[in-house]
Amino acid sequence: MPSGEQVQRVERERAFAQYVVPEIDVLLRVATSLTGNLADAEDLVQDTLIRAYRAADRFDGRHPRAWLLTILRNAQRNRVRGRRPELLRDPDTEGHRIEEANPSPSAEGEALAAEFDAVVAEAFAKLPRHMREVVELVDFDGLSYREAADALGVPPGTVMSRLHRARQRIRRYLDDRGVSHRGQVST
Repeated sequence: MPSGEQVQRVERERAFAQYVVPEIDVLLRVATSLTGNLADAEDLVQDTLIRAYRAADRFDGRHPRAWLLTILRNAQRNRVRGRRPELLRDPDTEGHRIEEANPSPSAEGEALAAEFDAVVAEAFAKLPRHMREVVELVDFDGLSYREAADALGVPPGTVMSRLHRARQRIRRYLDDRGVSHRGQVST
């Protein structure tokens, strides 16, 4: 007859395999957005997995992604508590460069695309942190509004509002610099 500890361990491992393991890729994407680099993201996901494993047998099974993203967000808060705020990041150095739609552009097209990317990167860097986070999660990482809301601990409407305002600011910044859309400079 198995002991209570053995039963609890088996239940914990079953719940972990069922609810946590399928979400690891999402956790890594969100963690990469939150930390800004893969090594820190992997450490954050590992912290999240350890915490989730310890609580897996007590998890009710409803909304596992939201549960895990909450654990991830809380682990990140604990990790950065007391650290200096992150300085301005260059999204081009983090693999977030918007790729050219045309695989073989002309030299002029490449120059215009580089100018466009630079202006977009400037506009993105000038956004307040709360707007950059939403753009990263939704536009770069492909999370749904609900997933981004869960990752940030805000309502989905807040995510939609921040994303809308961020995109408006980026468009306005592009317009102010004479860049209308990819590959075209206004005259």
